[in-house]
Amino acid sequence: MLKGKHIVLGITGGIAAYKSVQLLRLLVKAGAEVQVVITPNGKEFITPVTLSALSGKPVISEFFTANTGEWHSHVDLGLWADAMVIAPATASTIGKMANGVADNMLVTTYLSAKAPVFVCPAMDLDMMAHPSTTRNLELLRSYGNHIIEAASGELASHLTGKGRMQEPEKIVAVLDEFFDRAADKSLKGKKIVITAGPTYEAIDPVRFIGNHSTGKMGFAIADEAARRGADVTVVAGPVQVKATEPSVQTIPVTSAREMLEATQARATDADIVIFAAAVADYAPAEFHDTKIKREEDGIDCIRLVKNPDIAATVASAKKSGQVMCGFALETDHEMEHASAKLERKHLDAIVLNSLRDKGAGFGTDTNKVTIVTSAGKEYRSGLKSKADVAADILDVLGAM
Repeated sequence: MLKGKHIVLGITGGIAAYKSVQLLRLLVKAGAEVQVVITPNGKEFITPVTLSALSGKPVISEFFTANTGEWHSHVDLGLWADAMVIAPATASTIGKMANGVADNMLVTTYLSAKAPVFVCPAMDLDMMAHPSTTRNLELLRSYGNHIIEAASGELASHLTGKGRMQEPEKIVAVLDEFFDRAADKSLKGKKIVITAGPTYEAIDPVRFIGNHSTGKMGFAIADEAARRGADVTVVAGPVQVKATEPSVQTIPVTSAREMLEATQARATDADIVIFAAAVADYAPAEFHDTKIKREEDGIDCIRLVKNPDIAATVASAKKSGQVMCGFALETDHEMEHASAKLERKHLDAIVLNSLRDKGAGFGTDTNKVTIVTSAGKEYRSGLKSKADVAADILDVLGAM
């Protein structure tokens, strides 16, 4: 899938720059057209002559060519690229990218890029584990960048690396998989509605009952569905994440009843409905108009009432041809509880994950699931990034 693709390869000043030579060679061999942009420090580790010989293009390092005075337009370069790969990405460059410090050609090109960006961190373990690096990587993820780390070798959005730059072969495999997915338009013309995040059930103007759901899984599914050509709407509880695909429409809600109403209104003509939200099971029976004052002896009782079951309610009105999929987050007897929910709520499939599995559940950037269908089939995924799990889920639902 890399044949004919325009790749900007950014090389920074790290000892792992020697791997970039092999990465460049592999990209060219796969048929990609590669423009190398190297930082001044990067030239201390590898010579532009070597890179130019492999790419067939002059290496860009400065805004102006020293001999001719030719200006290199970072804007044009950013628009030319189908993807930008920064390998190795040092802690310094990651910090500049995360915070918009445009003091070299590489970072200005990054800030102008419209294409997906893949960042391959490379530094010692202590630097990788430092809170500033962790924060900067999280910022890059929140901007929609893809972080390729040595520990997983997958298209990752989770800090699991040891600081070592991923091997060139694995980086090329990730790019190939990404473009393969981008070419998949199997859901074109399909309308998909997804619920995501928690619901907050108000006790008084400042307090609520809720849970730790971040909405990451629901939005990962939304982005993957949009990339496959679907018309996607997310009904989202209070979350900080957002879709990276611009075509995804987000409907913000707060409570379970608001989520039910918004989902019902949009599910009528949907082809697929995915209930990925962690809906609060209960809500306070009474809302206090003013803040409840602190009492020395505490509050004796807050009476709770059941919230509507959104998945069961919407699925009860399911039309022929519609596919509806629920989620089950369990802590014990996982398969038993998930299968019961699948049958009780009249769903076509259910995605089971367990809080006992490390790396799965609320707040993580990875997940490990079992997809169970009403036909009795099971599909298991190992621990993967939520983007990869989203692809697995849509593969199953799209084939139903």
